[in-house]
Amino acid sequence: MDIIRIILAIILPPVGVFMQVGFGKHFWINIVLTLFGYIPGIIHAIWVIAKY
Repeated sequence: MDIIRIILAIILPPVGVFMQVGFGKHFWINIVLTLFGYIPGIIHAIWVIAKY
């Protein structure tokens, strides 16, 4: 299941984070990072998926 989340994190980073942790602080941090730049959003999403 983590493979699917990682693929979603590459395509749409907030969706991958949402599937892992729900509407928590990491989701909102990822939204902000994705708005500032696509790459920081991807890095954060993969980090969240790997950690949790």
